[in-house]
Amino acid sequence: MLVALSGCATNWVVDSDVRSFSRLSAAPATADATYRFERLPSQQSNEAAQQSLESMASAALGNVGFRRDDAKPRYSAQIDARVDALLSPFADPLLYGAYGGRGFGAGLDYGYRGFYGTAFPEMANSWYGREVSIVLRELASGQVVYETHASNDGPYNRSAAILSVMFEAALQGFPNPPAGERRVDIALPGANAPARP
Repeated sequence: MLVALSGCATNWVVDSDVRSFSRLSAAPATADATYRFERLPSQQSNEAAQQSLESMASAALGNVGFRRDDAKPRYSAQIDARVDALLSPFADPLLYGAYGGRGFGAGLDYGYRGFYGTAFPEMANSWYGREVSIVLRELASGQVVYETHASNDGPYNRSAAILSVMFEAALQGFPNPPAGERRVDIALPGANAPARP
């Protein structure tokens, strides 16, 4: 049992569902693989958060040969990320109802507290849905040449570590990704493994 637990502590896998669209037949030449970030108006109000996301995306773009050059970019990169707090799909239907509302336990208090009192508090059932996206646009023509999205959900609350890996997953297969949705698994070292809330 200790061996199994130590194995879980050394690696943790972020599984992302990825869907990509490309108009590139080949990766840009090194000299042409330059970009700057393009921010939407809604992304300009929180500078620190946006810079953090851009740092994550820069690392992923660097892995596929791009380098940031705000002075002479050939492409713009528009990125986005969201994290939503959701009800766990494993939530007890007696407490939360079949469709996410409060269930049987709400009216009659027959949940974890009903029979056993406050020593057995109701489970939190925390769950998080995440999505990241990258859109690469050729500045000279204004044409979108690459668009990719990655989504992930689970009980872990370490969004910074997870989003960083999701940007990397979103660019797997660049510049000729497979058609349709695919699963991309990337292992993180144990030190970066998110802890359950």
